[in-house]
Amino acid sequence: MFHENTSADCLTTVTTSTEDGAFQTKGRNTRLLSPEEAERLAKDRVLVSDFKQLKLEKEAQKNWDLFYKRNSTNFFKDRHWTTREFQELKACREFADQKLTILEAGCGVGNCLFPLLEEDLNIFAYACDFSPRAVEYVKKNALYSTERCKVFQCDLTKDDLLENIPADSVDVVTLIFVLSAIHPDKMHLVLKNIYKILKPGKCVLFRDYGLYDHAMLRFKSGSKLGENFYVRQDGTRSYFFTTEFLSQLFRAEGYEEVVNEYVHRETVNRKEDLRVPRVFLQSKFQKPFRGAGKAQSIY
Repeated sequence: MFHENTSADCLTTVTTSTEDGAFQTKGRNTRLLSPEEAERLAKDRVLVSDFKQLKLEKEAQKNWDLFYKRNSTNFFKDRHWTTREFQELKACREFADQKLTILEAGCGVGNCLFPLLEEDLNIFAYACDFSPRAVEYVKKNALYSTERCKVFQCDLTKDDLLENIPADSVDVVTLIFVLSAIHPDKMHLVLKNIYKILKPGKCVLFRDYGLYDHAMLRFKSGSKLGENFYVRQDGTRSYFFTTEFLSQLFRAEGYEEVVNEYVHRETVNRKEDLRVPRVFLQSKFQKPFRGAGKAQSIY
């Protein structure tokens, strides 16, 4: 179990979730590994071959399409926590009934999109995904309405969002468990693409896997693609973020950091006395108001 620490650089916020029996803390420090975990990670130095890595990159869309073919709409739970965790969705309004325009970048089958549309009737949502199959699932959902939502297939690393969304028109972009599936060398292209359609002064809301998350420690030898980057058995990939890497990534594309912290969740299975340490990064980055200088890209 994680405990509160009042040090400015340590975990500072503690909440207890009664929904799933998980203890949650937020702060700037990542999880401390046990000696056994640290040793196991240190020994895992062999990387997947360059040939296989190129194949995985080339077949990334196919692998995600197959993922959705196997799992349909049943794999991910609907994310009703989004508005609770990201108060920005409510706070960015100038008045109570103001209509918001959002983009869910990497919408999957709508597990975040549809709860948002249900909870807030004054949202119009653009939504896109890498997988054509996922986009079709969204369009077939009974809650899908073209009056409130426009969904389209998009490779965020190369397809220009301006083909579907006007420049400087979006109030909030959600980037939730999306960037981790993209090769680290191409992540900046996603942020550059999003920057064009985001209104000045508005934000990207980010949540994704953090360094030393339980999922990272479960990878077997032979799954490592690079530093903090792994491939699953189905060919989909996952990167595990540090606050430093994410901050540098966003700042290099001209964003300003608002919030950038780890979320530690310890899920307890009392029946089996099993504790599962989850680590996520939850962050908010703002597009500066006009006139603010853009940082020089590191790429």
